[in-house]
This record gives sequence, structure tokens and C-alpha cells, in this order.
Amino acid sequence: MPICMIKILEGRSVEKKRRLIESVSHAMADSLEMPVDRVRVVIEEIPLECWGRGGKTVADRVAEGSAALPKP
Repeated sequence: MPICMIKILEGRSVEKKRRLIESVSHAMADSLEMPVDRVRVVIEEIPLECWGRGGKTVADRVAEGSAALPKP
């Protein structure tokens, strides 16, 4: 049973996460030539203040206007 672990910034809608799980599950099942119901997908949402890029947190970048929030 393959497991795909995906880390994303928090803030996306439940519907977007459902679509992500569905599309990743089908891609893995097709690639591995196995039934889709054997594929597992785990989404870990990371708070904006716990994700950094270029020495700053995403929360700080959003506050200063140099980054945008994920679209819900």
C-alpha cells in the first residue's frame, strides 16, 4: 500500500484538499498499476509562521506584502 505524504501551507478549502487527494490517488494508482483504493494520501498543513523561505516566515512575508496567502 503506497502512502503519499504532502505538506502544504494551511488555509486551503476542504474542497481543494479533496481534489488534491483524488488527483494524487489516481496518479499514483495509474503509475503503479494498482487499484486506487489501495493508495493512501496524507496532507499535513503547516502554519504560515512555521514555513520559511529566504530567511523569513511566510507569515512575515504576507504581512510585508511580498507573499500571498494560499487561495482557499
